[in-house]
Amino acid sequence: MTKVLLDTDPGIDDAQAIAYAIAHPDIELVGLTTVFGNASIDITTANALKLLDYFGASEVPVSKGAAVPVVQAPRPHAYFVHGDDGIGNLDMPPSPRDTSVFPAPEFIMNQASLHRGEITLVAVGPLTNIANALELDPSLPKKVKELIIMGGTVDEPGNVSPLAEANFLGDPHAADRVLSQSWPVTIIGLDVTHQIMLTDTHLASLRDGAGKTGQLLWDSSRFYVDFYTQSGAAKGGAEPACAMHDATALVYVHERDSFGTTHGPARVIEDGVAVGQLAIDRKHYDYSLDHWEGRPPTYAAMTVDAEHVRRAFLDTIIKGHRV
Repeated sequence: MTKVLLDTDPGIDDAQAIAYAIAHPDIELVGLTTVFGNASIDITTANALKLLDYFGASEVPVSKGAAVPVVQAPRPHAYFVHGDDGIGNLDMPPSPRDTSVFPAPEFIMNQASLHRGEITLVAVGPLTNIANALELDPSLPKKVKELIIMGGTVDEPGNVSPLAEANFLGDPHAADRVLSQSWPVTIIGLDVTHQIMLTDTHLASLRDGAGKTGQLLWDSSRFYVDFYTQSGAAKGGAEPACAMHDATALVYVHERDSFGTTHGPARVIEDGVAVGQLAIDRKHYDYSLDHWEGRPPTYAAMTVDAEHVRRAFLDTIIKGHRV
């Protein structure tokens, strides 16, 4: 059983990831920590509580995290992608539950200490909470089993600029800080997530086979699919679809043989025209600039068996959420 702590900004694709984590028989979801990103921190936190309640996992604690980046001014939230409520304008009722008494950085630090060497930390939003947790406990990388990040892009064009992916643009200083640390870290970025499309046919299989969870994933996806089909990576496809971003990072936990990676010391550009760009030294040439020297290797997924990963996602949710 893998203990997973999910740092998230729900978010339509976050809802898919949360449903998958709950359904997987070999994942123990020890908590959600929330961060700004797809919506404001108040909305993403409320959504985390609502979704856990709806998916039948109200025992999972939620810890509220960062409202703004560590350095740069806040950028506009992606309401045009995820809707005014962050989950496709479903107008779900509020949860009666409250968040943990511990702010997200403390919750991450406490869980890593309590379950030393056992926590797989999966971050699918801006990396602000992870960076803040490092400030509290610089030994954090030695306490977690691994860090899996949905963010960044190496060769694939970005989705918020030609060079940048949304989570890394959301807090580039935090991302660069996180990638400076010596821990097992794998980036699941647009290089692979843009290869894994969930078409309306796939989403309908969840609606028809995964009970009320499948219905919510279908309903919330209507707004998301419209965006991706009209303006995003699914534009021009044979069928309306959306990219399977955040859930891919969760699928990687147990299906990593379906991914091929590259690695090297990594930087995230903190300002200027390339702000948010992930830059990995994959060749190890004798460069005239030393900004990458002394940094530990970061692994980034570059290839994927898209059909296998998509099928693992769909099958897991259908088997785990039949009612």
